[in-house]
Amino acid sequence: MPELCVGERRWTVPTGSNLLDALNEAGLNVPYSCRAGSCHACLVHCLDGVPSDALPEALSLDKYAQGWRLACQCRVVGDLRVAVFDPRRDGLAAHVHELDWFDDVLRVRLRPERALRYQAGQHLVLWLGAVARPYSLASLPGEDDFLEFHIDCRQPGAFCDKARGLRVGDPLRLGELRGGALHYDLDWQQRPLWLLAAGTGLAPLYGILREAQRQGHQGEIKVLHVARDMAGHYLADSMRQMVGVSVELVLADGLDAALAELRPSSRQTVALLCGSPGSVERFARRLFIAGVPRNQVFADVFVEHA
Repeated sequence: MPELCVGERRWTVPTGSNLLDALNEAGLNVPYSCRAGSCHACLVHCLDGVPSDALPEALSLDKYAQGWRLACQCRVVGDLRVAVFDPRRDGLAAHVHELDWFDDVLRVRLRPERALRYQAGQHLVLWLGAVARPYSLASLPGEDDFLEFHIDCRQPGAFCDKARGLRVGDPLRLGELRGGALHYDLDWQQRPLWLLAAGTGLAPLYGILREAQRQGHQGEIKVLHVARDMAGHYLADSMRQMVGVSVELVLADGLDAALAELRPSSRQTVALLCGSPGSVERFARRLFIAGVPRNQVFADVFVEHA
C-alpha cells in the first residue's frame, strides 16, 4: 500500500484512496464544500509523488505545475508527500472593512493587505479560522477599494455561524481566486444582456451588471431576481436606480409563471445565470424553450454549504 506523508506524519492507505478522505480520516481537517472540483477549498501542495487527478484542468497551468492539487479530485496511487493549504502561510491577509445586514444576507466588505487582481464574476475562498468556503465577488475591480461578498446566513453552517459574529476590523485570510463561467465580454455591448439570479446568486451578477454599465453596454439589460420573500430582494433599490436596467423581482412560488412570460427580444440575447442547481436548471430550460442558443447561456451553480 502507498505511504502518505504530511509533515512528520506517515501512514499507509489503500491504493486508489481519495486523497481528501485519506487526509481527513487521519485528522488533518482539510476543508471542503462541493467535492466536485469547483470550490477549491481542499487545495493541497504535492511535494513528492504524483496522485491520479480526475480534474487537472480545474487549476491554472502555473499552479498545477507547482504541484498544487484539489484533494477531492485526487486518488493516492503511489507514495505521496503533501502539505495542506495553510491560510496563515499560503493565504492573503485581509480585514473586515464594513458589515451590513439585509434580512438574512450579510454583506461583507474586506480590505486585503495588498491589492488583488480579479474580474467581475470570479469567486474567492474565504478562511475564517480553520473553516473555508468559496464566495463570489460582488465588487467591481478598479472602482471599489474593497472586496464585497454576500453571505446567506438563513441556515446554520460552519462558515455562516462564524460569519454572524464578525466585527469591523476582524481578520480573515483569502485563499484561491478563480473564475467560473460568469463574466462580461466587450463583444456583447450591442446585444441584449439578461441576468437571472436566485438568492445570493445575485452577488456575481451584480458585479457584472456594474461592469457592463462601466463599459457602456448599449443593448437591453434585464435582471430577474428570485427570492423567498420581498425582504430577500436585498439589492432591489440599488439596481432600480441604474439607468437602462430593467429589474423584475419574483417570489419563489411564482417563479414558473414569471419564467413562462420571458420573451427574449432577440436570438442574440446573452444570459448569465446563478443560484442553486434547481433554480439554474429552471432558468436554463426556459431560455432554451424561448429560443436562446445554449452557447449564449453562461451559468454558475451555488453549492449549499454545511
